[in-house]
Amino acid sequence: MASKKPLAAIRGFAMSDLSRQYIGPTWQLAVTAIHRAIADAGLKKADIDGLLINKSPVASLMDLPMDLIDYAGLKDLTLCSVVEAEGSSGVQMVQQAALAVQAGMAKAVVCVFADAPIVPGVSTQQAFGMPLPLMGKLGSEAPTGLFGPVAAYALAARRYMHNNNLNEDHLGAVAVACRQWALKSPLAMMKKPLTLEDHHASPYVVEPFHLFDCSFPVNGAVAVVVTSAERAADGPQPAVYIHGMGQGHRGVTNRRGFENEIEIGAKLAGQGAYAMAGVGPKDIDCAQVYDAFTYCILLQLEQYGFVEPGGAGEFVLAGQTAPGGSFPVNTGGGQLSGYYLQGGTPLSEGVMQARGTAGERQVKHDLVLTAAYGGRMMYHACMITSPHASL
Repeated sequence: MASKKPLAAIRGFAMSDLSRQYIGPTWQLAVTAIHRAIADAGLKKADIDGLLINKSPVASLMDLPMDLIDYAGLKDLTLCSVVEAEGSSGVQMVQQAALAVQAGMAKAVVCVFADAPIVPGVSTQQAFGMPLPLMGKLGSEAPTGLFGPVAAYALAARRYMHNNNLNEDHLGAVAVACRQWALKSPLAMMKKPLTLEDHHASPYVVEPFHLFDCSFPVNGAVAVVVTSAERAADGPQPAVYIHGMGQGHRGVTNRRGFENEIEIGAKLAGQGAYAMAGVGPKDIDCAQVYDAFTYCILLQLEQYGFVEPGGAGEFVLAGQTAPGGSFPVNTGGGQLSGYYLQGGTPLSEGVMQARGTAGERQVKHDLVLTAAYGGRMMYHACMITSPHASL
């Protein structure tokens, strides 16, 4: 591996309380996470000169407005913006903060994601099950009965399974591995052991997805403070150094021969991050990836180069991503068994693993890949982090 100076570092990290009940408006959760992250960094509000905000695509602008700067008691910022790249924004915020610090636009940037989809009288199915045209897609989908992300992902998963001769055992193995990790995490919402038989016995949502193939939304917020590597080294918490970053956005043509749901931009994002860090997939110790559905982990394992194309199903079925396996993935339970905070989920676990503060679920963490995507796996961003200032 090449020896390169880090791009920047995460000095502070915190979360609000997480709940399956309504515990306050989105902006209030964000403010809590921001204040906790600043304190975790050993800084004061006056030390913060940058704020990047990410709201859920299904939330309104009023849920997490630019007024958050005032709600959080920040002032005299030299950088302030809303980052909108759907689920990939959690990682993209950190990337933009790192670039801003490098360019001298800011010295300490708070990045925050918050969401409160669970409110009285509205189910999570109602909150997330909107017709796809409302998400900016072609208007041909709703008239054909294609409503919500579950149906779209189910079609993509079926195509992926067909191409690789996979069955529901392979999907179930992903859910089981995530649950095994969740049992080790005090933050995880799903704490009941899960077997393949339990997975198969759970009701279908949209075939081939059973209930446990789908993520687990919560109300909550995640915030990090990004500074220069030198400044992070002086903080009260272990610094998380950012060595590589990448993005990949292939676009969607909806034309024959272009299967964006199974030929995704993660490969391009990974190539950029590996090249920047001077490492390869074999150097990565663990991965934290966006797992709205089980098949998404399988596909990303292949796209980021951790297994050969078509080999992820058997890799996970053999227990390689579970506790005790050769390549730990989503060590907090991910979004399937931990908590669904979109890109904030892999970001939070990636920080805890890189810091070495993950407790019972802590794994080798010399290099951690954190990845997130948005839309129907259309927008991808990843970063490679480490507790080491040089590789």
